[in-house]
This record gives sequence, structure tokens and C-alpha cells, in this order.
Amino acid sequence: MPRRPPGRPPYPDVLTPAEWRTVEAVRHGLSNRAIAARDGVSVEAVKFHVASARAKLGLGDRRALRRYAGVARDSALARQETAMTAPPALGPLGQIARHVADVAAATAWYRDVLGLTHLYSFGELAFFDMGGVRLFLSRGGAAPAGESILYFRVDDIRAAHAGLAARGVEFVSAPHRIHRHADGTEEWLAFFNDPEGRPLALISQVRPAAER
Repeated sequence: MPRRPPGRPPYPDVLTPAEWRTVEAVRHGLSNRAIAARDGVSVEAVKFHVASARAKLGLGDRRALRRYAGVARDSALARQETAMTAPPALGPLGQIARHVADVAAATAWYRDVLGLTHLYSFGELAFFDMGGVRLFLSRGGAAPAGESILYFRVDDIRAAHAGLAARGVEFVSAPHRIHRHADGTEEWLAFFNDPEGRPLALISQVRPAAER
């Protein structure tokens, strides 16, 4: 019986799953230490994945990696048809983010005192419905910090990203997947700045092809 050659079998994508997870986290603005803590690996392992991804993609530094607009082949977004020549169209406000000192206490207050519908939580993140606009709570240290971020909902995040970039919009990060729900629906974000450097974002929910 022939022996399998040493090493891992080739993966049918430009990056491995571990490299894609790391790239998505880098594009979301996480540090190596934060990625390591989230994934339960060493900082050295994260550094290895970052270096490997940059080498495979021919990117010179971490900033270029944040702006790399590729998507994993196994993502719902990769299978979504896109009209890259269509003019960018921002949809209604889809989400507002706020920092809180204690996510659990804030979750109880927004749910039980204000009566907002609690959609779901994972880790130190909590999401509520505000009449069709999503409220996103995350821990921001000992006291609330920074401005709220406005997230504009778009149907096609790749087309919106390309169209706005062509108009001179400064994107801090390319579209990147931040979460995949149990039903396969994916959450995608892309951060950009207004003329005064304040943060804004595109947000899109991409469902598996069978559901579209």
C-alpha cells in the first residue's frame, strides 16, 4: 500500500481555514494577542499565520492585510453574485454600536428595564432589536469610550465597498466575515472613515445560496 507523502494535503483555496480566521480577525482590527486569546492558541501561532498569509498574498505589511478584499471560497459571500459596476447604494441604518463597562449588566438593563428584544449574545457581545435597527453592545473598559459607530446595511457589500472606494472613500478594512450563525447566515463588515476621521461601517447579512 503506497504511503501518503509527509505534510498536509493541499487546501483548495489561497489560504488555509486557520489563515482565513486570522486574516478576518486582523481585518476586524484585532491584535495578535487578542486573536490568540479568542482562538485559544499562542501569540507565536498567530504571528505564523499572519506571516504565512502575507507571503501567500504578496502583501507587505499588516495595514495591507487589513485592506485585502479577498474572501474565502467556502463563504456564502464567495457564492453570491455581485454587480461590481452598479453604483454604490447604502441601505437603511442597520446597526449602532456602543461600548459598555459590563456587558452582562448592560444586557439585563436593555432587556429588562428598557424592554428591548434581546436577539443573541456570544462572548462579551450582545445584540438587541430597536424596531428593525440592531443595537450592538461590547465591553469598552472601565467606562464607556469612543463614539457610537453607525453601520449602513447593504445588500452587496463587495459592490458597495468597490463603488465607494472608487469615489475616494477611505476604507480602514476590506469586507470581512465576523460571524457565521447556526443556520449558515454570515455577518460581514467593512469599516471606513468620514472626512473628519470618525468611524462608519457597511454591514451585510449573507445567507447560504439555497436560501436566496
